Amino acid sequence: MLAPQVLGVLVRRGADFAAAEDAVQETLIEALRVWPDAMPDDPKGWLIRVAGRKLIDVYRSDTARHRREDRLHREPPPGPIEQADDTLLLLSRCCHPSLTTASAVALTLRAVGGLTTAQIAQAFMVPETTMAQRISRAKRTVTGAGFDRPGDIGAVLAVLYLIFNEGFTGQINLAAEAIRLTRQLNESVGDPEVAGLLALMLLHHARQTARWSPTGELIPLDEQDRSLWDTQMITEAVAILQHALATDRLGPYQAQAAIAALHDDAADPHETDWPQILQWYDELTRLADSPVVRMNRAVAVGHVDGPRSGLAALADVDASVPRRDAVAAYLHERAADRVEAARLYTAAASKAPTIAERHHLIKQAARLNSHVSGPPDA
Repeated sequence: MLAPQVLGVLVRRGADFAAAEDAVQETLIEALRVWPDAMPDDPKGWLIRVAGRKLIDVYRSDTARHRREDRLHREPPPGPIEQADDTLLLLSRCCHPSLTTASAVALTLRAVGGLTTAQIAQAFMVPETTMAQRISRAKRTVTGAGFDRPGDIGAVLAVLYLIFNEGFTGQINLAAEAIRLTRQLNESVGDPEVAGLLALMLLHHARQTARWSPTGELIPLDEQDRSLWDTQMITEAVAILQHALATDRLGPYQAQAAIAALHDDAADPHETDWPQILQWYDELTRLADSPVVRMNRAVAVGHVDGPRSGLAALADVDASVPRRDAVAAYLHERAADRVEAARLYTAAASKAPTIAERHHLIKQAARLNSHVSGPPDA
């Protein structure tokens, strides 16, 4: 994760975003060539020095090289290189007011999170070519706009949550980095929604060990071994959330954290306080209504008022919403409609975004089909 930090240093010194990113990429290639034979004592400092030289070489060929070299302060003087972590600064700067939230999120996921264009496209549910064009436009915008205004906190939080979720899937180990950045942001701004997001991340991350079987299979929440949950992390998250809620400035991240806290508070799935969870989903719907929120609310309705009521609530959610078929299957199974549940689990498996999720849904469908078909004839 040194590349985003180096990029942040160059941008803070005044380099154009696109030029700095190119310089960092060229420097990483050079590091792959040089480091196996002579590993530097200070890898980050080496990267900053070499990338700075490459930028100076580029600017010297430009008519405005003198002005830009002054902005870059030329090559850093000999001695210790600054060790401040500029990743968060870079993230904030990438969320430039000139960008739409979607473009800011995409750009920072690419520059700070290190995600590929394909992974970002999957997060946004758009074609990869569309996302590549969006990121390219965002780079051009921030290169011309400069970095004289602070980033939008809403876009920054969206970026951090997307980075966390990408890490949480197990495909990329970014969850801990997202927590670290969010914790740093929470210490510096004192915004209750930042605290809410930090609590939400911690409450989810506390279950990570129990979320996967030794063979890599996905374990749903109600089947997890709760003795494996990190109770210390849960305790910290609840304290952070309570402090945020006490400010009486409720936002969607705080509401989501409250829902997660109620799940984590149950020692057994049957002890889950579904009526209170439903109340929080009603608040979340008021604060940030979306098809995904209404879909998850339908699950809570199914637990409080019965699966048929849950299915009625789910009817308002468009069939194209990811994981809707899986939720419908779950509610149909609770309503003892095994045939329809098995069909929907199969349909959900065909659309699953990960192999682990696909395998889990296929197993659910096979389990129900075996009950429906019954034992073979003698």
